[in-house]
Amino acid sequence: MRCVIARFPFDLLKTEVQDAMKGITPEPVTGESVLIGRRQYPVKQVGEIITRQDRRDFTAGEVTRALIRLGFVCRPAAALVPPTALTPLQTASALLGHPARA
Repeated sequence: MRCVIARFPFDLLKTEVQDAMKGITPEPVTGESVLIGRRQYPVKQVGEIITRQDRRDFTAGEVTRALIRLGFVCRPAAALVPPTALTPLQTASALLGHPARA
């Protein structure tokens, strides 16, 4: 499948991406991630390996779109943030701060 990452066209196949990631140790996931086999990889790490470009040359969104089109399961960065135990009212109160006392 043809996809464009960092203004360069790439012809990628799902099997080629899987083969390229074999033997690669996943870095700690801090943002968007993709499931390849049984491992969770940061999208930028996968993009760097399959395009052979510096991570600063492309966005995570470009790689995520390409990987989703290839049939991989991608997770957004928001999925990594643990839910807070605060209610919406408590969150709003904390953002507004406490009233000043005279």
